[in-house]
Amino acid sequence: MNLWEFLINRYDDLIERGIEHVWLVGVSVLLSTVLGVVLGVATYRTDRPREILLAVTSTFLTVPSFALFILLIPVMGIGAPPVIVALTMYGLLPVVRNTVTGLREVDPAIVESAQGMGMSKAQRLMQIELPMAWPVIITGVRVSTLILVGIAAIGAVVAGPGYGNFIFDGLARVGSPVAVNLVLSGMLGVIVVAIIFDAFFTLLGKLTTSRGIR
Repeated sequence: MNLWEFLINRYDDLIERGIEHVWLVGVSVLLSTVLGVVLGVATYRTDRPREILLAVTSTFLTVPSFALFILLIPVMGIGAPPVIVALTMYGLLPVVRNTVTGLREVDPAIVESAQGMGMSKAQRLMQIELPMAWPVIITGVRVSTLILVGIAAIGAVVAGPGYGNFIFDGLARVGSPVAVNLVLSGMLGVIVVAIIFDAFFTLLGKLTTSRGIR
């Protein structure tokens, strides 16, 4: 059976695994974005906390994903929970770094003018600084998402959902006629999900960014 025939025969399974993969990555991206933006906002004005935060989130990315998934089993069990926690950790650095960078690149003169108009610190942040930093922040979210799409496949090692199940099933059947098709199907699925997410965040960035700062 060639790959095309395999894809047609397993169409329903591919769609089901695709929905699982999108859900898994979507939840993880949402969590890492909220946490990353909050942490970036909390530390971008102070040097030492900012340096510590960036160092810690950078360290997360140096931990091998296979090992991290296994280490989370005693605490989170198997399935989606340990994968979501691990992906959230891996997704923090691009969001935190771009949030800090975007906020620090806002023209101080604009912020001072807003202060002179009587706007509070919170108002300046929500109405001026974050909107102006948004193009940089959304780029960080986009990069984070593409990283997580690939790492999510490894989550199948702890019975996580998604296309990783095809890949690991294929690896477990090395030598059989179906092994290569299983692995290739999983890989193609991951690529398609990555393209969908990339297109989504590209469009979202255009729709949510003011024309004046594009």
